[in-house]
Amino acid sequence: MASVLIIDDDDMVRTMLLRTVTRGGHEAFGARDGVEGMTRFRDHPADLVITDIFMPNQEGLATIMELRRVKPDLKIIAISGGGARASLDVLPVAEALGAQRTLRKPFTPTEVIEAINDVLGL
Repeated sequence: MASVLIIDDDDMVRTMLLRTVTRGGHEAFGARDGVEGMTRFRDHPADLVITDIFMPNQEGLATIMELRRVKPDLKIIAISGGGARASLDVLPVAEALGAQRTLRKPFTPTEVIEAINDVLGL
């Protein structure tokens, strides 16, 4: 069982991901943005972080960079629907910054579990 931190400002997406990860047999906890996510990570380091890209306070790319500084070998999955800038594809940038996998919203629970298992080598 892995510990998974989910960072997403959309309550519905975060709740769906928390349920999916828990049903997949892992411990899951959430945060609403990168600032809260980094606080939660420092208090309770996770094996894997799933982070949205477009969020208030601290967006996902900055969060990925900060996570890499804190724990260089951390497993990260970046997610994005493009937000208000739906035509802007930043998932390749997330990969360049250290995300092992990316998922484009909308995604299915099965896709989430497959990505988690792939990143964790399960």
